[in-house]
Amino acid sequence: MMKKDNISKDLFIKAKVKEDEKDKIVRPKLTALQDGWIRLKKNKAAICCLFILIIIILLSCFAPVFSKYKYYETDYLITFNSPSPDHWFGTDQFGRDLWARIWYGARISLIIGFAAAFLDLFVGVTYGSVSALIGGKTDTVMQRIIEVLIGIPHLIIVILLMMVLPAGIITIVVALAITGWVNMARLVRAQILKLKNQEFVLAARVLGTSNKEIIKKHLIPNTVGVIVINAMFTIPSAIFTEAFLSFIGIGLQEPAASLGVLINNGYQVLHNYPYLLIFPAVVIILIMVCFSILGDGLRDAFDPRMRK
Repeated sequence: MMKKDNISKDLFIKAKVKEDEKDKIVRPKLTALQDGWIRLKKNKAAICCLFILIIIILLSCFAPVFSKYKYYETDYLITFNSPSPDHWFGTDQFGRDLWARIWYGARISLIIGFAAAFLDLFVGVTYGSVSALIGGKTDTVMQRIIEVLIGIPHLIIVILLMMVLPAGIITIVVALAITGWVNMARLVRAQILKLKNQEFVLAARVLGTSNKEIIKKHLIPNTVGVIVINAMFTIPSAIFTEAFLSFIGIGLQEPAASLGVLINNGYQVLHNYPYLLIFPAVVIILIMVCFSILGDGLRDAFDPRMRK
C-alpha cells in the first residue's frame, strides 16, 4: 500500500465533463410504482404467488365456461364418484361436477373479496384523507365515529346484518364493508398527517389548490404504498369471512357455490368422501397464503424502511 507521504498531486487527474452534462440525470426517472415493481421482482416467493393467483383467477373465469358440465347440473346416477378422467375432482351428493363447482365457487369468493376491498379503498381512503387534511373539530368528530365502530366486534355486525337481510353476494359485500374500511381510514389518516405540512402541500395551498385536488394529486399518490399493501391483506380477510359465514350456514346457500359452501358440504361427508373437502380447502388455502405472501412482498417493495 502506498504511504500517505508518497502521494503527490500528479497522481490525480481532473475529470473532464462538458458544461451541459454536469446536471444531467443518467438514471431513468422512475415513479413509486415502477420502483416498487423493480424491488418486487427480486422477491421470488412473492412473484411465484402472483403467478399462482393469476392462474387461479384465470381458472375461476374460464374453467366453468369451457367445462362440459355445469356447476348446477345434477345427475343422481353418478353421485359421490371419485376423481376420474371424466370428473377430475369427482362428484358430490347430487352428482354435480366438483371441478366446475370449485372454480365457480372460487369466482364468487374472489368477486366478494375484490368488491369488499374496493369499497374499503374508496370509503377508507376518502374518509381518512378528509379527516387528516381538514383537521380540527371535523377530525375529532370523524375519529370518534371510528372509535365507536372499532368498539363493536366486526364479526357480530356482519352476522347480525346477514341474519336481517336475504343471503346473497351483495349482502355479504355490504356486511363486510360496513366496518372493513375503518383500518384503511386510520392508516391513510396517519400517513397524511405526516405529509400535510410538507413543503409541496404548503406550496399547493399557496397557489390556491383546493383540498380535493391536494388529496387527489398530492396526498393519495404519496400514500399509494400503504393503500396497496393494506388492500392485499383485505382481500383474503374478506374471502375467509365469506367462507366462515357460508360454513356456519348464514352465508350463501345451496345451490349457489362458493368455497365456504363447498367446504361445508365436504365437511359433512368427510369420513366417507374426503376429496369433497380436500379440493376446495386446498384452493382457499392457496388463495389465502398467496395473498399473504404477496402482501408481505409488496410491503417490502413499497415501504422505504424495509429497503436493504
